[in-house]
Amino acid sequence: MSERTALSIIVPVRNEHADITEIIARLQHLRELGAELIIVDGQSHDGTPEPLKAAGFQVFSSRAGRGHQLALGAQAATHDNLLMLHADSLLPNDALTLINRSLATGSACWGRFDVHIAGTLRGLGMVAAFMNWRSRLTGIATGDQALFMTRAALAAAGGVPEQVLMEDVELSRRLKRLSAPICLRQRVTTSGRRWQRDGLWNTIWLMWTLRWRYWRGESAEAIAQAYYPSSGKSQPSTVKP
Repeated sequence: MSERTALSIIVPVRNEHADITEIIARLQHLRELGAELIIVDGQSHDGTPEPLKAAGFQVFSSRAGRGHQLALGAQAATHDNLLMLHADSLLPNDALTLINRSLATGSACWGRFDVHIAGTLRGLGMVAAFMNWRSRLTGIATGDQALFMTRAALAAAGGVPEQVLMEDVELSRRLKRLSAPICLRQRVTTSGRRWQRDGLWNTIWLMWTLRWRYWRGESAEAIAQAYYPSSGKSQPSTVKP
């Protein structure tokens, strides 16, 4: 098996029908590169799973919440290297090769990419730069940065935390006890839709408030009430700034 194919990619989805054509095109490209695609739907009510299944993808069903979805996907994965990819994220060129090469050195068992936030809102570049800097400083990554790890590392960390929010931060904390993260400078492009909708400074304030509450020990379930939009749209469970 080549270095480009020894990778399972876990993709949580929920209510993504509006962008499903673009999502399918990206996933098909990764499948053509030989990656194993594991898609986990979190109780969509807009028909998200149907076009994915029609495109030939196997779609698992889970409780809503990326922690639950990623945990189920990790259990279904068959390769030794795992990548957790948000449906609205675009990987850089040669991402699969970069992941497998980085993990093959044995110097670290997990990592993430830098991030670029797509959108026209002024200041998104500053936010992305700060996210990347903070991640290098703290060793904590968010799901928008496309977390990757070995299966053995995930098992040693106790698996994906099955919580409704902050599962990426909590998983980073656990993996950090095993090794420092690999911080790839190639960029994953992620959607800036929440920033566009809610405004730059409002979103920064909300994100930092939620991080502070979680650091002080509040439960993910309590914090989620302030984060998830009432519309039921896709639940982006990462805290970015």
